[in-house]
Amino acid sequence: MKDEVSEIHGPYYLVEERLLRRNLQLISDVARRADVEIILAFKAFALWKTFPLLRRYISATTASSLFEARLAVDKFGAKAHTFSPAYTDDEADQIAALSSHLTFNSLSQYERLHERVRRHGCSIGLRVNPEYSEVGTMLYNPCAPGTRFGITADLLPERLPADVEGFHCHCHCESGSDVLQRTLQHIEQRFGRWLPQLRWLNLGGGHLMTRSDYDIELLVQLMQQLHRRYPQLHIILEPGSAFAWQTGPLVAHVVDIVCNSGITTAILDVSFTCHMPDCLEMPYMPEVRGAETMQATTAQTDRADRCGQWVYRLGGNSCLSGDFMGLWRFPQKLKIGDEVVFEDMIHYTTVKTTMFNGISHPSIVMEHEDGSRELLRRFSYEDYRDRMD
Repeated sequence: MKDEVSEIHGPYYLVEERLLRRNLQLISDVARRADVEIILAFKAFALWKTFPLLRRYISATTASSLFEARLAVDKFGAKAHTFSPAYTDDEADQIAALSSHLTFNSLSQYERLHERVRRHGCSIGLRVNPEYSEVGTMLYNPCAPGTRFGITADLLPERLPADVEGFHCHCHCESGSDVLQRTLQHIEQRFGRWLPQLRWLNLGGGHLMTRSDYDIELLVQLMQQLHRRYPQLHIILEPGSAFAWQTGPLVAHVVDIVCNSGITTAILDVSFTCHMPDCLEMPYMPEVRGAETMQATTAQTDRADRCGQWVYRLGGNSCLSGDFMGLWRFPQKLKIGDEVVFEDMIHYTTVKTTMFNGISHPSIVMEHEDGSRELLRRFSYEDYRDRMD
């Protein structure tokens, strides 16, 4: 394996086992202290070759599709907690057979499919919408006006159907426990009269408990208080980012440097749209190792002087005109072949990549605690070709 890693000349994602274990230990401790179940959301992290390590700390995962549910059983070794905006007729039975918990997004889906799902032994839940979220980016706000997610309180019957055992409520995105505190007030205000009828409550994802400034003590306190108010409820959290938060970078390389209208662009062997899509969707400026992120006001004031200086816009290697971000100030002049390391690029990024333009896809490497590196996956022309076979 060491020889395989040394032969990688293109870009690669580097998962650092030491940092992943750190997050897993923290999550495990929070689950124990708060008496809640914390499970992994595949939509943020699905590198299944790390699952043997994760199984030492958690016992379940959450899926949003048939393929994710299959991954849960095939590679994690346990049935999934599943939610989908809509289950299709041809997949409903397959998904139910792979799920321990299955949540319906609407009453119409429940009414049409719950009998089929129940035959597979799933614990049935409904996704509810408290009509409150502090997520500022509408693309990521599951409770935005007109959302397609969840059932509002005015649509629920006074007595829930006998086979509905849980509620699923997702309102957060990389949020703090103070946001959860305010969200719980809205959940209980709108749905409190139904909570005594339930066996479980899934509070969704977005609980970024592994971030350095996250108030873990408040989270534990909130969960303990919730248990006292509803002692029969099994509480579930399903963060995605928290598991792989700051567990490794994307390592890229400079391929060319071009200058136009006073802007110097270092073109890389990676792509923002293909390999770092959240940077454009969220959007956010990733941290580049050893470089200073330039503020927009600073960038504007010295625009005329940048060409040829050590301030660079970073450009992707795709044909999308907007496949770039910037600006960063580097401590030295960049040259072709130099490494450019984007920090914290494991969560969400690895599951959302595409092969648009057929650009060489980054390999995936695991750095173990003893410093050795293992090649988990190298992508080839055949991977690109066979997607359209």
